[in-house]
Order: sequence, then structure tokens, then C-alpha cells
Amino acid sequence: MFESLSDRLGKIFSGITGRGALSEADVQAALREVRRALIEADVSLEVVRAFTEQVGQRAVGAEVTRSVKPGQQVIKIVHDELVAVLGEEAVPISLNAPAPVPILMVGLQGSGKTTTTGKIAKRLKDKQNKKVLLASLDTRRPAAMEQLQTLGGQIGVDVLAIVPGQSAVEIARRALSTARTGGYDVVMLDTAGRTHIDEELMAETAEIKRVSNPHEILLVADSLTGQDAVNLARSFDSRVDITGIVLTRVDGDGRGGAALSMRAATGKPIKLIGVGEKMDALEDFHPKRIADRILGMGDIVSLVEKAAANVSAEDAEKMAKKLKKGQFDLNDLMGQLQQMKKMGGMASLMKMMPGMSGMAKNLPADRMGDKVFDRQVAIIQSMTKKEREKPDLLNASRRKRIAAGAGVEVSEINKLIKMHRQMADMMKKVSRGGPGGLANMFGGMGKSMLGGGGMPDMDPKQIEDMARQMGGDPSKLPDDFSKLVKQGGGGGLPGLPGLGGGKFPGLPGLPGLPGKKK
Repeated sequence: MFESLSDRLGKIFSGITGRGALSEADVQAALREVRRALIEADVSLEVVRAFTEQVGQRAVGAEVTRSVKPGQQVIKIVHDELVAVLGEEAVPISLNAPAPVPILMVGLQGSGKTTTTGKIAKRLKDKQNKKVLLASLDTRRPAAMEQLQTLGGQIGVDVLAIVPGQSAVEIARRALSTARTGGYDVVMLDTAGRTHIDEELMAETAEIKRVSNPHEILLVADSLTGQDAVNLARSFDSRVDITGIVLTRVDGDGRGGAALSMRAATGKPIKLIGVGEKMDALEDFHPKRIADRILGMGDIVSLVEKAAANVSAEDAEKMAKKLKKGQFDLNDLMGQLQQMKKMGGMASLMKMMPGMSGMAKNLPADRMGDKVFDRQVAIIQSMTKKEREKPDLLNASRRKRIAAGAGVEVSEINKLIKMHRQMADMMKKVSRGGPGGLANMFGGMGKSMLGGGGMPDMDPKQIEDMARQMGGDPSKLPDDFSKLVKQGGGGGLPGLPGLGGGKFPGLPGLPGLPGKKK
């Protein structure tokens, strides 16, 4: 969602980072471009003015003029102010109230409110082991209640039975009564929406609030709302006093202005963001991480969390033992491909790496999607057990047989074997204590997956230069990125097989991210 804004800011900052000194005129010129970029990203005018004024006051003061690298200092100031606008810390949904805890979902029709209600219920059930009751209070939209019942069945969460003819307020009372007698921890009330804000909608929502006394009132808003996001947030906040915001369709091609505007206009935290259509595609909103992404600094912490969530400790331990011996066969490669697919693919991972988001956008979509991983896994599955364990057995006749079995050309087999060889060689270096390297993973694996051309191999200096061109300072990137690049294979990215060194090994080629201690 923030890609266009990230691109604009990256170009603006690339013009000032290389200068030895910055005048007030230089700073003001950069701020004019920042102001224009924010407005084009649909950030409300009042938020843009306040933001650039605050940045300007700090950027032309002693904080920058005495800085050794004034260009980098300006970027840091913009980063800090972005975090301040988005909210300093992540604020999770609060369940700190006597059970059953009522959560009221409000928003306009079409914002994804019912689906988001289901996603939150699944999240509470799976991650916090809560017993949740869903209740649809939408008596106007055709099949709204049936939609929630269907979602409840998909995620294994109970849904309040439909009683025709009841009003929204009556359903709310019945939901609370059922939740109390049924021993539920949380009851989620999905209210009706409209295509626009009107008095009838607000009055009904206010009455439901009075009856249910919700602990949380979450405004579900489409991230593509644009300039009207501020009016939407303020209208609901003034009538029902929302406690937080959930942004949907963050994975879309919106300009990102809603996230900046709604938080600044209401002072209420963005608690969750919807990042896809699947029922588990819901993430906590971390202001600092979002600011890092906007400024092209990556999001290492989210990458680590995504890795840990998709790979079991047992599988990671097994892989760690093999890698310490320098072993990496085609079964291991297949496991890595399947894990990368779970994490969103190569492009998704690159967007979270410092300085790599720009390159991620240039990857051919037809070669980096799920179908690519599925095809490569199919190739490996077409091999015999011995061939997977000993790739050296794969002579020309065997490759022809595998190609026929997998329904691909022999050239596809050759590319896969080449990718395995490159990764196996890298693993041997790592097992001997040699440097891993982000470059090896994306250079070697990326070339193979992109059909032989792809991305060039890069050394740590080139990666740092790339990060700098994207508007970031390697010395200030998250998790001390410059040190990670230089130190190579110590530690490991929790959850993904690759570099050894921690309890969990790491993604092959990632430079020495500290693993969890035993």
C-alpha cells in the first residue's frame, strides 16, 4: 500500500544524502517535495501541514546543522515524525475486562467489516485460546447474517442463531445473554453499515453501544478511502468514541494516506491491518515497522516473526544439524521452497529486507508467484528418493525422465539443479564459518528463479550502497543492519532452516540475524 509514497520519498532523499552540508534552502526544497508526496498519497491536508511543520522545525535547527551527515539526519527526523503520526507503540486489542468481553465492530458498508470480524475471532481463538461468540446485528443488508454464519463455520467459531424480526438492539441483548450463560470469553457484535454516514446509522450504533457497553469499539476502514478517511473517523469517534481502528485492504495498491490521516485526526490507535483475503491475513499494526517500510528500510522484525510462525522448531533443529555438517540435498531445497511460499514468496521477503524493496517491485510477477514454487516442488517430487538425496546422480537421461514426469522442459530441471548447487556451496561455506550473505541468497537463488538473468550477485558494500540509494542509512537501519551484513553467518533467523548458530537456524544467505538462545 505504501509503495508509491516510499518511491517518492526515496527519490527525494537520494538527492540530499550525498551532500556534505545542507543549507536551510536545501531542507525547505526537500520538505516541499515531501509535502507534495504526502498529498498525492491522499494524506489529509491538515495532517500534511502539521507533519512538515514539525519536521521543518527540527530539520533546520541545531539537530541537523551540527550533524556529521546532515542528509541522513533529515531522514531520521522524517522517520521519527512518521512514527509519531502513526502512533509510538503498537496497541493490541484489549481483553482486560470481565468475561464475556464485548467488542463492537463499526464502519461503512463495503469496508470488510464482517470479514474482519471473522478474522479477529479466528485470531483470538487460535492465538489466545479464547472462546468467542459472533453475532450479526446487520438486519438491513441481504444475507449479512448468513455470511457471518458461513465465516463462523469456516473458522470453527460459534455464531448466534438467527431469529427473524428482531431489531439490532434486541440481537445485541440476546448475544450478551447467550455469551454469559454459554461461558464465552469474548462476544463480537458486527453492526450494520451504510454506503455513507447518516444520522440513522449513528443513532442505531450509539444505542447498541449503550445496551452492550463494549470494552472495545473498533472502526473498520478501507485503506483505499483516501481524503475522506478523516471525516469517516471523526464522525464515528464523535458519536461512539471508538477505541481503535482496523485498516483493511492494506495489501492493495492504495496510496497509504488513510493510515497517516485517521490516526492523526482522532488520536486513536490503528490496532490491526488486513493484508489479504485469507482468514489469517491479519497483522498487528507496528508504527515503527510501517515507518521503516515507507522509508525503504525494510522490516526485519516482521520477517523474523513470519519465519517463526511458519516453521516448527523441530524442523528447524533437524535442518540445523544437517547444515552444521555442510549437508543440503534436494529434499532440503524443497522444504525451503515450501516455507518461502508460506511466507509470501521471494518478492514478499525482499520487501522486508533493508534496501531491497525497490528491487522487489522489478521482479517478474509471473516468475515469482506461487505457481513457480509449485512447479519447482513438482520437479523435485518427480525424482526418486536416491536422486533427491544425491543430486550428482542426475545425468542427462534422468533429467529427461524427470522433465516428462513433471510436465516441464529439461531446461527447468537444469535451472533447479543449478540453484541447488549454488545454495549447497553456500551452506558448506557457512558450516566452515564462512560468511553467508544476503547477496548469495538473492543473487544465486534469484538468478535461478528468474531464468538465468535476474539479480546480480552483491557483496556487503553493494548492499549498503543500495540501502543508501533507497533513502536509508545502513548505520541507522533496523537491527544494526550494517553489522549484520559484515559479520555474515553468526546466529540465525528464527524458524527458517539456513544459517546455524542459534536454537533456530536461519534463512540461507541472511546475514547473521541473532537466533533464540538455547
